[in-house]
Amino acid sequence: MIQRPSSALRNFLTGEAGGAVLLILAAALAMLLANLPAAGHFYHDLVHAQVGPTLTPKLGPMTVHLWINDGLMAIFFLVVGLEIKREFLDGGLSTWERRRLPVLAAVAGMVFPAIVYLVVTGGEPGLTNGWAIPAATDIAFAIGVLALLGDRAPASLKLFLTAVAIVDDMGAVAIIALVYTQGLDMTALAGAAAVLAVLYGMNRAGVKALTPYMIGFALLWYFTLLSGVHATVAGVLAALTIPIRCTPGAPDAIDSPLHRLEHAVHPWSAYLIIPLFGFVNAGLALNAQMFALLLEPLPLGVALGLFIGKQLGIFGAIWAAVRFNIADCPSGANWAQIYGMSLLCGIGFTMSLFIGGLAFPGQAILVEEAKGGILMGSLLSALVGFAVLRWAAPGERRAEIAAG
Repeated sequence: MIQRPSSALRNFLTGEAGGAVLLILAAALAMLLANLPAAGHFYHDLVHAQVGPTLTPKLGPMTVHLWINDGLMAIFFLVVGLEIKREFLDGGLSTWERRRLPVLAAVAGMVFPAIVYLVVTGGEPGLTNGWAIPAATDIAFAIGVLALLGDRAPASLKLFLTAVAIVDDMGAVAIIALVYTQGLDMTALAGAAAVLAVLYGMNRAGVKALTPYMIGFALLWYFTLLSGVHATVAGVLAALTIPIRCTPGAPDAIDSPLHRLEHAVHPWSAYLIIPLFGFVNAGLALNAQMFALLLEPLPLGVALGLFIGKQLGIFGAIWAAVRFNIADCPSGANWAQIYGMSLLCGIGFTMSLFIGGLAFPGQAILVEEAKGGILMGSLLSALVGFAVLRWAAPGERRAEIAAG
């Protein structure tokens, strides 16, 4: 009997933390280069070097930074869209009973950080546009930390965190499309709609070959870029048109186009695109002026939104849902482990950096302040969440760990 391969997401959940490690190393390298006197200008010039033509006057000449943030990140969002579709049709979110608790937790986990941010920033008009920065969870980073814990974190907790993060990603995509879109070009938007209609038509017609969908994805990205909607949204929209063959209770069908595409693209996203994104976005010059700025309302609002808002929203929603019999607690996990997982959801690194750049276009100081808050909040959430989960195993399990 031929062994069918498991999904890329399942492989990641079984203990693969390589992508998260690469992201950490890339971010650390960016921080190092940005703070070395001899390399600071090199890093800045490299990130902002012009590469290629001007695709749209709104963005100006394409740079390394733009190609990664507006181009390669569309592929990352394609993977996000594929995972969303598969989980809703053939995975842990395929029924309302399975969706109820993750949806409640994810929604609360987006609302509370935004509230904390707005309270800390005092509703200053120049800062309110950053309310969504602490609302998103970095799924790769959070799952990577869980993977480093091995069997100290039950599989049900990993699956639940993934479900919460996927719903969270849906919210982040909606925010990007609806809140951070300005000056729509209706002609380009009509072109994007036409391409999307063709992709949907191919799905309905039973087209299984991936090449036509990838050509359509490229065209959809281009029209979306010109339209004024952030180009990465094209990745999620294209993913939703990829055909899937559902196999409930079993690994994905090897002849499912969505399964094949996910396995083909996921390694590139996890091991190249996300580390590159971290490298070009995480370079923060830590001088005396920047340390002073970290105490300003914007970075404090972002950091506290991620660290305080996320844990309040997610843990509070889970506790309330279980307390009032709306949903059951994740199986095999105790409350300390659920609290540790809620802390890990405060790692907003990739998505928060992405939204931070959209929230304050052309305002370099505010973007840098937001970046500092993201790094503070994400690092604190990762360290405390890891520590809680490291010692939150049941009593007999802790005894085994201590014994060797």
